[in-house]
Amino acid sequence: MNIPLLDLKAQFQPLRNEILAVVQTVCDEQGFILGPRVVAFEESVARYIGSRYAIGCASGSDALLLSLMAMGVKAGDEVITIPFTFFATAGAISRLGAKPVFVDIQPDTFNIDPALIERAITPRTKAIIPVHLFGQCADMAAINEIATRKKLYVIEDACQAIGAAQQEQRAGILGDTGCFSFFPSKNLGGFGDGGLITTNDKALADSMAMLRVHGSQVRYLHEVIGFNSRLDALQAAVLQVKLQYLDQWNEGRRRNAERYRQLFARTKQVDCVVLPPTRPGNFHVYNQFTVRVPKRDELRAFLKEKGVGTEVYYPLPMHLQNCYRELGHEKGSFPLSEQAAEEVMSIPIYPELTEAQQGYVVETIAEFYRRD
Repeated sequence: MNIPLLDLKAQFQPLRNEILAVVQTVCDEQGFILGPRVVAFEESVARYIGSRYAIGCASGSDALLLSLMAMGVKAGDEVITIPFTFFATAGAISRLGAKPVFVDIQPDTFNIDPALIERAITPRTKAIIPVHLFGQCADMAAINEIATRKKLYVIEDACQAIGAAQQEQRAGILGDTGCFSFFPSKNLGGFGDGGLITTNDKALADSMAMLRVHGSQVRYLHEVIGFNSRLDALQAAVLQVKLQYLDQWNEGRRRNAERYRQLFARTKQVDCVVLPPTRPGNFHVYNQFTVRVPKRDELRAFLKEKGVGTEVYYPLPMHLQNCYRELGHEKGSFPLSEQAAEEVMSIPIYPELTEAQQGYVVETIAEFYRRD
């Protein structure tokens, strides 16, 4: 079999006519930057998430940056997050001249360990960015308790977690802001880059809406120094179509995750594969199905030969990246993040995946370990 890590064509084909029709309409309208299409999509996402406000922007990376800017984070400030994440989480902090302060992850969910946050707080700390990695929410009750007591902002990096929930509240309203990405590989993916921020705070919403258009509320009059981070009308129109299918797709990912659990449970030679758990109270949407495996790189090479797509999210933690050498961290500084980077592998989980395809993935993994 040939099973890619993600098959966007399988998602597009049933929606082809619906999407092409709305793209044609936008082309006929010739309104491409912000405008009513973006407003309509923002309102739809706000209803879906349960937030008072939603602000579209150019990417998930910019969603993080706009949140930090609206909160007044500046050079010399500190923001707490994890080293085991996509670069944008830390990069947004650094772009403002602030310092990312890393704390280690929990070994099972890969999310930030709340027990380590308080000792990382200093007088310069302004915010915490928990990452809902792979589609499962971090422990927001514990994080918010610390943030409230220490008077810190909380920015949810929910770029991989649209539709995820904790205690029946969706990601995006569990902190001061929620940041989403519509990169094509996300559960709700556009036809290019796109992002959005949700919040219940009017002052933050107004600030972010102004910052995304060069700090302007009235054309050519600039209140603050912002930058250009607008969501295109074409992307908003496509995403508006796809949003109505998001819950269906998320359920497909959850169904496939459960099927993997069943397949691994009844297959010999795969006891060494550690499957991702779901914490009580969490609604996991599986942007990735990430497992821990021995001989990870050899297994990936074998799966590639057999036609199975995989990926490693993420092979090198932030604290060991060349651009963060100045922070002074060394190998061993965050051992759980480093261990995860050496052991994790994501296997196909997209909703269109068939039972036969999943069976082939699991059997091929078993075949690799039977060789030893």
